[in-house]
Amino acid sequence: MIVYHGSSVVVDYPNVNYSDRCLDFGKGFYVTTVKRQAESWAKRKSFFEKKQIGVVNVFELNDYKNFVVKDFAEDLETWIDFVCNCRSGNDEYKKYDIIKGKVADDKVFQVVNLYNRGVWDKERAIKEMRAYETYDQIAIINQKVIDEILVYKEYYEVCL
Repeated sequence: MIVYHGSSVVVDYPNVNYSDRCLDFGKGFYVTTVKRQAESWAKRKSFFEKKQIGVVNVFELNDYKNFVVKDFAEDLETWIDFVCNCRSGNDEYKKYDIIKGKVADDKVFQVVNLYNRGVWDKERAIKEMRAYETYDQIAIINQKVIDEILVYKEYYEVCL
């Protein structure tokens, strides 16, 4: 399967230790199957780093059936609690090698935040999230997985 990683630099050898903060699925190397999403990430990262060009790194993600995978698919009820826990620093994510699910982009993140703060209950938050277009993300938590099944193919640049 072809996956993409948006960045401000070429990442021909991904390293999970580069991740310095807990994101939706904890610390890891994040990719997506959605090219447009990776392009948006590349532009955003480059903008904040005051660079003129973003970089989309293209990889082939080979069969990962021999690893411990958590796939949320359409399970938003479990997903929202998992994301809140990860963003709060909980390390439950470390029991998985790969985590797949939706992205808490800016709009969805606001909903997650309202739920996490107790302003909205889970039912209201999930109903709201279903109204937004969502993208996917795959977090590779374990460096061994990267070394064994993620193959760098190429990169291309995107203008801001």
